Amino acid sequence: MNAEPKKPRLRLRVSPVAETQIRAGHPWVFAGSIRDQNRAAEPGELAVIYDRKDEFLAVGLFDPDSPIRVRILHAGKPRVIDSAWWKTQLEKAIERRRGLFDENTNGYRVINGESDGWPGLVLDRYDSTLVLKIYSDAWMSRLKEISGWIQSRLQPRQIVLRTSRNLERAGKHPEFPRDGELLFPKRGEKYPENPIIFLESGLRFEADVLRGQKTGFFLDQRENRRAVESLARGRTVLNAFSFSGGFSVYAARGGAISVTNLDISAHALASAKRNFDLNAATARCPHETIQANAFDWLGANDRRKFDLIILDPPSFAKRESERNKAIEAYEKLALLGLRHLSPGGILVACSCSAHVSAEELFDAVKRSAKKTGRRFDEFQTTRHAPDHPATFKEAEYLKAIYLKI
Repeated sequence: MNAEPKKPRLRLRVSPVAETQIRAGHPWVFAGSIRDQNRAAEPGELAVIYDRKDEFLAVGLFDPDSPIRVRILHAGKPRVIDSAWWKTQLEKAIERRRGLFDENTNGYRVINGESDGWPGLVLDRYDSTLVLKIYSDAWMSRLKEISGWIQSRLQPRQIVLRTSRNLERAGKHPEFPRDGELLFPKRGEKYPENPIIFLESGLRFEADVLRGQKTGFFLDQRENRRAVESLARGRTVLNAFSFSGGFSVYAARGGAISVTNLDISAHALASAKRNFDLNAATARCPHETIQANAFDWLGANDRRKFDLIILDPPSFAKRESERNKAIEAYEKLALLGLRHLSPGGILVACSCSAHVSAEELFDAVKRSAKKTGRRFDEFQTTRHAPDHPATFKEAEYLKAIYLKI
């Protein structure tokens, strides 16, 4: 039997605008930008992009079912993408985080997608467990070799796979692992103990690595949690959209008089209680839990006052078309929160909406502060944590503003 002929290299040409964006370092090529493609291709194939002069422009991972048709791996001079290249990329990501954390923190991001040269893939560490999350079908056929490189370099006890909601795996490719399965030691072996307990700034937290949001915990808010701890002494604290209580535990250790967790999810509030129990020796203060819609509760309980309020809602804008309504929602939420703030109190307003810029959030919150007629000082704004670098506009999702009344 004759061997199946080798497929020709996948070659693409893109629009002039896309060429300019690639040269400027943007990591995505959208389907509508592709002007010429020499053949059909499978998810994960390497696509070589040529410019109008038929010269090499970039190479990336092809995803035929995604609006982001190519995720750029390398641009500039031609380069072979082989195992040595991938291992170098992994080493670069590890090196970027060298010195950021001591023995008191063993939960952090190791690879942050496009901004670390791994488009559509993140890797988080929780003690000796690693969680690999993918956002593109292009990675599925490479999972075995990727997990092998990670295991060899980082020596984890286990590697858990998480997939984004847009990847519907069930029944499509049964040969590939599914969301929540182990990649190491090997597929089908016993699931890890869940949740995983890890350290952050000397505090203990649980991460639901099998079913939790993101990879199990909101590691990206670490620096803001540390800031809240430094502001909490002698204050009563409201943590709205508290989820598993990270801000609250930090505030309690920082000397808060009391902490109130407000969240619509009973599951989240139960996790917050367990996180307080894990830190009973150092996070000592009364802590109340309220299960309610944050907008509704803030609107109906004006008599409750607090000295420090954290507003950290989920994203209000999943797509660009929702941006204006999201800005209105952030403004409304800030106004509701400010009504509960005592004189001399501090408001911390956060956003994780990539479609709302930092300036748009900050302006919305300051408009709300002006509406109250109270004097305020904007004394701090924050963006991404150092283990969550953002190297292009669409990656800039996290921002927070601190106001003192």
